Amino acid sequence: MKNRFRRSLSALALVLTVSAVEGQTANWKPVGDKIKTPWAELVNPGQPLPEYPRPHLQRGNWQNLNGLWDYAITPIGQESIPSQFQGAILVPFAAESSLSGVGKEVGKEQALWYHKQVDINKQLTKEQVLLHFGAVDWRSELYVNGQKVGQHEGGFDPFYFDITPFLKKGSKQDIALRVWDPTDDGPQPRGKQVNRPEGIWYTPVTGIWQTVWLEGVPKTYISATKQTPSVDESSLHFEAEVANAQAGDEVKVEALEGTTSVASASFAVGEQASLSIPNAKLWSSNAPFLYDLKVSLVRKGKVIDEVKSYFAMRKISMAKDAKGIQRMLLNDEFVFQYGPLDQGWWPDGLYTAPTDEALLFDVVKTKEMGFNMIRKHIKVEPARWYRHCDSVGVLVWQDMPSGDLGGNRWDNHPGQISGFNLDKERSSESEAYHKKEWKAIMDALHNFPSIVVWVPFNEAWGQFKTKEITEWTMAYDTSRLVNSASGGNFLKAGHILDIHNYPDPSMPDPELFGDEQVLVLGEFGGLGLPVEGHTWQEKNNWGYQSFKNKEELLKRYTRLMEDLQRLIPLGLSAGVYTQTTDVEVETNGMFTYDRKEIKIPEATLKALHDKLYQFKP
Repeated sequence: MKNRFRRSLSALALVLTVSAVEGQTANWKPVGDKIKTPWAELVNPGQPLPEYPRPHLQRGNWQNLNGLWDYAITPIGQESIPSQFQGAILVPFAAESSLSGVGKEVGKEQALWYHKQVDINKQLTKEQVLLHFGAVDWRSELYVNGQKVGQHEGGFDPFYFDITPFLKKGSKQDIALRVWDPTDDGPQPRGKQVNRPEGIWYTPVTGIWQTVWLEGVPKTYISATKQTPSVDESSLHFEAEVANAQAGDEVKVEALEGTTSVASASFAVGEQASLSIPNAKLWSSNAPFLYDLKVSLVRKGKVIDEVKSYFAMRKISMAKDAKGIQRMLLNDEFVFQYGPLDQGWWPDGLYTAPTDEALLFDVVKTKEMGFNMIRKHIKVEPARWYRHCDSVGVLVWQDMPSGDLGGNRWDNHPGQISGFNLDKERSSESEAYHKKEWKAIMDALHNFPSIVVWVPFNEAWGQFKTKEITEWTMAYDTSRLVNSASGGNFLKAGHILDIHNYPDPSMPDPELFGDEQVLVLGEFGGLGLPVEGHTWQEKNNWGYQSFKNKEELLKRYTRLMEDLQRLIPLGLSAGVYTQTTDVEVETNGMFTYDRKEIKIPEATLKALHDKLYQFKP
């Protein structure tokens, strides 16, 4: 009888829990009348984006906090936690997005508050509890049980707080987050967001836009790793950061090929290790081989913390060809790099893909279309996107999101500006924000082997202290090439000279510049085709050159490819076509914004693109 009674209570508790969740999720639905992707209807408001968010430091003891939170939009002067909230917002979708269920602009005169009563898993509270945010745009202030925990500034980098000292007895904890984002009214990096979207400028993104999650860790734990391959030395250079380390603590790292151990090393906390990788399998777009890593923290012979990760043996470099022209090399071989300008925007989630399947879709389709590279354009993606690129085999050029764009001085004709300094003068506050977030982005993304080029500036948008920023970037990460200012003001800095030209392909003069830098075409194309029923707005859509049908588009694109192919033997090392998808009023994507229509079939594109990779200098 007693067991039956307990089972009845358990069943009742389950029914009440399910009913509460169903009641909560019933209050959510996408808002607005804009187009949506096929994945929008697959979003589960009870558990959106449930996947483990951090591929390079994996632990099993974690809890996803995505889902419905309370929200309030208050005057900026109100700094106390609101006593009442205006409704539910679906995390991690920005307040302005359809999938948030809110669809409201916030602006610099208001703050966005989040609130949630969290029932923390008991397994987590047996250890230290870390609260992680994948990304929040822009200034975040965290409160746990009414106490302020800390603040973070930056819209594109992950961060966390140790909330252990702020927890109260019992599993239920009160979490509140205050977010302020001035969009283009502030000096911070903000990419293509503007308060009044038009043309190539898009809807603001305010608040949480990547996964929020809890993690249980021991008091002494591995907080970060840095792994850098050296193909020339057949080795992996490895570092680990350890929080609250004690004297005598050691780190053990083991590299695995499947279940087979290929190398291991032990070293004291604070030191570095070099793992010899015999007969290393090299990572490339055609063969994206990944090794696994197991990292253990050992104290007096006992493992007190352990994480899983992965790495690849991959080399990106430059060297002169037989004509004395600098070429971009992958694993010491010339591979023409060709890919789309990829902005990573979604009509329903803005910065945030509706599901992980949607995030993967863009990468897979890019590869199927015959591209071997993606230029991630002035945006940073969730870590899982880079893991997809690593696994699928797509090279990545990573831009720094632009900011402080007003009053730019611009002349992108390198042969005509020798002796002129066109760097913008930015305030010390503006410079500091750029430098701080660029370092944080590079740190967060260092371990992803698909990233082969860093791009500190796009065009002349906020371009300042070019040589200083470029030289710092080159010194901070010597394992990648640096494209100083894609299509921006040429100041003879970095490994790459990059021009933009629309719509037809072009290149810098090899006789003037090819002796010192790799020559690339950082943007071209932009051929537009609005597809009825799949546009952000019905009229006044935009492309660099617009067409009436898919047949006309294919004919023009074919001519672009023929012209591009002729430039490769002359010295061109890479090209970037604008762009992967339509974005808001821009209709120059290979796909429509909702990803429901491809404008040129994948097989047709692949056949055109395969010809670009045939030349060997």
